Amino acid sequence: MRGHGYLMGNYVRGHSLVHRAPLWLKFIMVAACGMASFLIVDWRVSLLVFLVICALFLAAGAGIRRLLRAVWTVTPVLLAIGLFQWWQLGGPTAARIVLNVLVCVVAAAVLTATTPMQDLLDGVASLAKPFRRLGADPERFALTIAVMLRSIPYIAGAFADVRDSARARGLDRNPRALVLPVFISTVAYARQTGDALTARGLGEPEDRE
Repeated sequence: MRGHGYLMGNYVRGHSLVHRAPLWLKFIMVAACGMASFLIVDWRVSLLVFLVICALFLAAGAGIRRLLRAVWTVTPVLLAIGLFQWWQLGGPTAARIVLNVLVCVVAAAVLTATTPMQDLLDGVASLAKPFRRLGADPERFALTIAVMLRSIPYIAGAFADVRDSARARGLDRNPRALVLPVFISTVAYARQTGDALTARGLGEPEDRE
């Protein structure tokens, strides 16, 4: 199953300017793209920002195939969102919303493709340290991010496999043939992940007296 090895933002070794950029700057880029999705009101501006982010991705040497894979992961959801927004608010607004989501997706892909996973998790843990006073555990937070980064692409890959299998059997229009196998696969993956974390003594709550 492609889901087992499917990672939207696999790290790509390289020495580009994007690779050498400090992690805090990449975090700011992702945060700025997220903020821009609320501030941009013209689809043409959204398209320009999207092209710039795609250029950064390609400049990092990640390749057009990885870029298309990152976009394809969210295509079914964006198609549904775009059609609904087009029906409710018109074409320009639908295009702006879809493009803004794509900007966020590709910006996140730039971050994960140009930053080793361990460096990324260390950076997340460092950002969470100020919240230790409020009872937060930076290491647990970083672990949660790591599990999320692996789980979401896995589910996307599992859905693609099930959809292809259902299509081959002529059941691609049957919701049960699509949802049930993905649900079973996701539950199995979650249990395997939990067992692996438990075996390593991770993710367990601290004993309270």
